[in-house]
Amino acid sequence: MPRHPIAAKGGVESAPALTSAHTPRVVAPTRALDLVAATRAATDLLTALGVNIQSEGTERTPERMARALADLTTPPSFTMTTFPAQGYQEMVVVDQIPFTSVCEHHLLAFHGTARVAYIPGERMVGLSKIPRLVEFFARRPQVQERMTREICDLLVQHLEPRGVGVLVRAEHTCMSTRGVRALGTTTLTRAFHGRLAGDTRAREEFLSGAAGAGS
Repeated sequence: MPRHPIAAKGGVESAPALTSAHTPRVVAPTRALDLVAATRAATDLLTALGVNIQSEGTERTPERMARALADLTTPPSFTMTTFPAQGYQEMVVVDQIPFTSVCEHHLLAFHGTARVAYIPGERMVGLSKIPRLVEFFARRPQVQERMTREICDLLVQHLEPRGVGVLVRAEHTCMSTRGVRALGTTTLTRAFHGRLAGDTRAREEFLSGAAGAGS
């Protein structure tokens, strides 16, 4: 029977009384969001940087900036629906999952694709829930290495599969548009659990598929 971790750190909350034990809500920690204060802060920041915010094109820029950052840093909750595996024991792969996140060091975007695979135990997760899971961990100030591990860990914790593999490839604008300005450079991170961590053949199957897809 799958466990239901509590959402103290932005994971899966206990299922409500009227919800199936196999459909817990995935929720982010509660936080205060004050768009008025954020707009004032954006105004102060842009003014301090010498940006003209009095023109027709920029007079609403602080508000737009605050709303955009709020959207990029607010994880969307969703229901993690699962189903009986009914004897299916092969790898399930969802590939080329697009995402955009925000580097927690510079608050600049990094974007790319994720490849997520698991080998079912007793239950399988709805296919649309895997892209939602990627988005859930992407939509916050983040680092790619941690995001990759978090996606893997939540699948392990909730689904109890026999194996999980996560591969994330992304371009970081904090590296391509500033500093070294390494345009087009991508970063690849991986996380494995169970058979995909200990079985070389299963791991190679996962990675070779990723190479073939160019993800």
